[in-house]
Amino acid sequence: MLSRLVLTDYRNHAGLALAPGPGFVVLTGENGAGKTNVLEAVSLLSPGRGLRRAPLADMQRQGGAGGFGIAATLAAPGGDVEIATGTLAAAPERRQLRIQGATATANTLAEWLTVLWLTPAMDRLFVEPAGERRRFLDRLTLALLPAHAHHAARYEAAMRARNRLLAADVPADPDWLTALETQMADHGGAIETARRTTVTLLGERLADQPDGPFARAAVALEGWRGDGAQLLDALRQGRSRDAAAGRALAGPHRADLAVTHLGKAQAAALASTGEQKALLLGIVLAHAELVAQRTGHAPILLLDEIAAHLDPIRRAALFERLSGHGQVWMTGTEPALFAAIGDDATRVELG
Repeated sequence: MLSRLVLTDYRNHAGLALAPGPGFVVLTGENGAGKTNVLEAVSLLSPGRGLRRAPLADMQRQGGAGGFGIAATLAAPGGDVEIATGTLAAAPERRQLRIQGATATANTLAEWLTVLWLTPAMDRLFVEPAGERRRFLDRLTLALLPAHAHHAARYEAAMRARNRLLAADVPADPDWLTALETQMADHGGAIETARRTTVTLLGERLADQPDGPFARAAVALEGWRGDGAQLLDALRQGRSRDAAAGRALAGPHRADLAVTHLGKAQAAALASTGEQKALLLGIVLAHAELVAQRTGHAPILLLDEIAAHLDPIRRAALFERLSGHGQVWMTGTEPALFAAIGDDATRVELG
């Protein structure tokens, strides 16, 4: 859990210091008060571009000195861990990161803490292009298998380099192509294995969930599949085709996460808007429980405007399920939405 969070020139916050406790952290305030901005800052304590996937330059406060800072204290079993990230005014698109005062890379954050989130923008996940669901699955996979970030980054870099070689006006060096394809095969095979492990474990966890107020989902990995050797062969055989297409047509970047509403035996994309949100919430909750079970550490959950569209019965059921889970950050415009939590929460009014 985080025991301290300090924002400096971040979005609309010139300076904000919070001392969240364990359990629920409830942020309330009017629209525009900066509630989601706080959640986004916490999400940047994990690998990737945060819950909005926004450019770093957009995160610095308008009218500020330039750059921004996020400092946090992670209360870990072995003692407090100090994490600081942000940008400098001279390099607004270059992220700086320090862990215990030492320079680190963003991917190493996965070794210290896991942050998962659910935002209103994700409500359309099941009807968005496959790339959005792959990104969602990779976030789930990273929480269970931190090395997944390394393999994903190396695979993408090798694939971009191969695409550039195939698109060049001069014939590509076959030895260089083979080297890049070997890298793609090595890292692509690891990506495929990690994703399938995550989907299998999550599917088993979802199958064990009792029927209740949240729709139960079944998950499966669809699209391209194969091991490293199969990928290497497909890339070598598909050079001409990939050159014409301008991209690699085989590999884990062509996979998709398929989700089914178990109660209706219906694809999630065909479910109602409310059912889709319930399915997504059920997946996130089941995955958070899975991470806690397998790693021994509950992830930090960020739930943006989660209570606004739930009726009182489902809100109470959600809070009951989350109770004792770990640190759960939630936002809402009205404190009354979180009345069922009781006094066991850190409550912050922003304005």
